[in-house]
Amino acid sequence: MTKHHSSATISLKREFTKEDKLIPVITITVYLGTKEWDGPRKLSDMFGDVDEELLPFIPDYRINLLAPREITDFTGFRTSIRQLFEVLQNAYDKEKMQEVLQNDEKFSKVDRETVEAINLFAGTDIDIDEKEEVIDMCKAWEEQKNEGRELGERQKIISLVVKKLQKDKSVAEIADDLEEKEEVIASIYEAALSMKPDYDVEKIYELLEKNKKLA
Repeated sequence: MTKHHSSATISLKREFTKEDKLIPVITITVYLGTKEWDGPRKLSDMFGDVDEELLPFIPDYRINLLAPREITDFTGFRTSIRQLFEVLQNAYDKEKMQEVLQNDEKFSKVDRETVEAINLFAGTDIDIDEKEEVIDMCKAWEEQKNEGRELGERQKIISLVVKKLQKDKSVAEIADDLEEKEEVIASIYEAALSMKPDYDVEKIYELLEKNKKLA
């Protein structure tokens, strides 16, 4: 004989009473982009064609948006998020960025995690020493600018060498035209020839840097 067992699930639901209280939850949307926010700010911004007579009866939920480009006073921020937001606000303008870094002493001691976040969200490439937990961003920014300036000058010389190489000029002639040492021009000349016929300036630069490290 087979015995059948039956079971019943009892669901107990507690109803709210007028004495019950709720704890409000505030949701803040943090926008970490360097451009201005151009998305919806409330539910009705996403509606299609809706009868205007119905709008008063539809809850129009809005977002609490925190966007760096819209902040006018950063003094209320007490953590390193202030430095992150200030950089994001000025990331599109290198002159303003330089001004912010030089005039705010808080940027002389920025924790490693914040600098990593700045590199990630602002698109910067600030060098971070693995041994350092605190970074002087003003100094690092200045060093980065100098490196960028040197890179630009180096690539300019490479570009000029390539143009003269394509006119069948010799190393000695190019060195004389550019008023550079022949050994400097020779290394660029050889690297450029290896890239023939494309003569990609960036690739030539990368090859020269690679050869320098191997030397």
